[in-house]
Amino acid sequence: MIYESLCAEDTFALGKKLGEEAKAGDVFCLSGDLGTGKTVFTKGFAQGLGIEEPVSSPTFTILQIYEEGKLPLYHFDVYRMSDSDEFLDIGGDEFFEKEGVCLIEWAELIEDVLPKNSRHIRIEKNLSKGLDYRNITISE
Repeated sequence: MIYESLCAEDTFALGKKLGEEAKAGDVFCLSGDLGTGKTVFTKGFAQGLGIEEPVSSPTFTILQIYEEGKLPLYHFDVYRMSDSDEFLDIGGDEFFEKEGVCLIEWAELIEDVLPKNSRHIRIEKNLSKGLDYRNITISE
C-alpha cells in the first residue's frame, strides 16, 4: 500500500491508525532518511495504542519501552548499531516474542534477524511535491 502524506499531521494520523489496529507480536520496521518523519509516525502509532506519555526517538538508548497503552510498545532505534549481531547481543530479538508491539527505526540495518511476518514502512520525501510531502509505502 502506498500513502501520500501532505504534512506531519497526515503522517501522525497514519501511524495512529496502524497503532489502533496493532496486535500483540506485530513487528513494524521503519526506514527512511533522517528527517523524513519516522518519529512523527511513531508518536501517532503510540497514540493509537493509547500511550499518552511523550514519545521520542531512542537514538542513544536504543530501546524505549512504553507500557501504559492497550499493548506495550517496544520502540527501537538501531541507527547506531554496527550490525545485527549487536542487536542480538542486547537481546533485541527476545522482544519479538513478547506480548507487545515492536517498532524498529532503521530496521534495514538488522534485516537478517527480523521476523518473516514483519511489516515494512518506508517514508520518503519528494521535494518536487513540497517540503512536507511524504510518500509512505507499507509492505509485508
